[in-house]
Amino acid sequence: MKKISNKAKFRVIFLTLGCIITSVVFVSTLVSLDLQIKKTKNEIKELTVSYSDKLEEEENLKEEITRLQDPEYMAKYAREKYLYSKDNEIILKIEEWERLDMEEVYNFIKNKIGLEPNDTIVVGVSGGPDSMALLYILNEFKKKLDLKIVCAHVNHNKRVESEQEKIDLENYCKANNIIFEYIKITKWGDDNFHNEARSVRYNFFEELVMNYGAKYLMTAHQGDDLIETILMRIVRGSTLKGYSGFSRIVDKGTYKIVRPLITVTKDEIMEFDKANGIKYAIDQSNNEDHYTRNRYRHTVLPFLKHEDPKVHKKFLKYSEILLEYSDYVDKEANKVFNKVFINGNLDIDKFNELDNIIQTKIIYTILEKIYGDDLLIIGAVHVELIFDLIKSNKSNSIVHLPNNVIVIKSYNELSFSFDDDESSEYEIEIDGRVNLPNGKIIEIVDECIDTSNYTIRLNSNEVKLPLYVRNRKDGDRIEVKGLNGTKKVKDIFIDEKIKISDRDSWPVVLDATDKIVWIPGLKKSKLDKKITEEYDIVMKYY
Repeated sequence: MKKISNKAKFRVIFLTLGCIITSVVFVSTLVSLDLQIKKTKNEIKELTVSYSDKLEEEENLKEEITRLQDPEYMAKYAREKYLYSKDNEIILKIEEWERLDMEEVYNFIKNKIGLEPNDTIVVGVSGGPDSMALLYILNEFKKKLDLKIVCAHVNHNKRVESEQEKIDLENYCKANNIIFEYIKITKWGDDNFHNEARSVRYNFFEELVMNYGAKYLMTAHQGDDLIETILMRIVRGSTLKGYSGFSRIVDKGTYKIVRPLITVTKDEIMEFDKANGIKYAIDQSNNEDHYTRNRYRHTVLPFLKHEDPKVHKKFLKYSEILLEYSDYVDKEANKVFNKVFINGNLDIDKFNELDNIIQTKIIYTILEKIYGDDLLIIGAVHVELIFDLIKSNKSNSIVHLPNNVIVIKSYNELSFSFDDDESSEYEIEIDGRVNLPNGKIIEIVDECIDTSNYTIRLNSNEVKLPLYVRNRKDGDRIEVKGLNGTKKVKDIFIDEKIKISDRDSWPVVLDATDKIVWIPGLKKSKLDKKITEEYDIVMKYY
């Protein structure tokens, strides 16, 4: 074997060390490069996040600038979390800035009605969610402005729970140094319950306003109530002002009726009650659909709110616009009223010279003078009857309105009076629409979904035409649907608790053989058909 020289050995060692050093340097370079790449990535990431934050900050700033240009936002923002008096003294600190949409209510009470220290307010309180929320809010103002709050409660005496509700409300008032006033209704008439209840309540409220010298009467009507009222008036027919529902503020001269909750909904009020621990009573009758308002509340409102959760704001705007137009029409009608309505008589020739909208307002003004608080029983159909009478070619004719009011056309004049002969006999053939002496109407219609005693369906093959309507006669009997044999009409009046004064004018519908087929509003005969059966005559009583 050839021996390797020392020189060769050194060369190999040198080359090996060179390779090792080169490898180390290369690896070191790779590690350094990797670290630099990671550092660069982090820097890029930080720059990206920083830039993103900056963009978001700029976007938020733009939004804030836009909000600051909104007067409503600025008014709210500038007041921060406080309500101030006219002297910039803090009235009320709002612990939570988000008052569940009730902030508008607080600001309305503070800024729009002119509350001053020591003012007296009568507030109608049923004990339900809405009125208890209003009482709670007013009690907050009372503490700072030294207001006198009078809680006015009416027991309608229709539910057994009413007695306990009265006790609970009275205890609440005692605990909060609020004056409690109360009446219990022991007897109801035979009129529409809701109309009569409203009349009783407001008479009581007005009496308290006078007794305490109050500047304000406040009620808890809210946005949902306004929608319901407007829709019911549209369906029933009303005046320009009636179609507006009700006003937020009504100036009664010596005091004002104020409805602070009109801008919020029932759901918002319920949330407010929950957030503030406000206790309230629930009237279970509000769940019963035999009341017209409840049917609108349970059926129509959910649909509207599904379309637009803030639909109550649209209805409020609609109401405010109609009220503006109504005020203008009132002013114009007042200018000519005494020129066409003289000594209780309407001059038809002068009346016909006026625009239709002024004519309508004049007719309603006359009816307001006659009916007063009972005007709610008058609808568009009654006004239409008066216009038909005015336009009639007959020189002498008459129209009957509710509560025995009669409108008489005599040549060129129209007079309004009361029919003292309530027991006068009548017999009218039913051909289209019949205006009855009791102020009601029977009308033949094409179709109707109602199945109550206010609607009847007949098959013309089973009755002898023509049909006619008259008042009752001694010995009248009817084959009541669902019963065997016949029953005296007199007994039906007794069973249905019809007032004696109404019985003689109550309509009875017969066919040409004098067979009673219907006592409108009370009973139908066996001749009545179901919607699924065959019929060709449909009549409504309203």
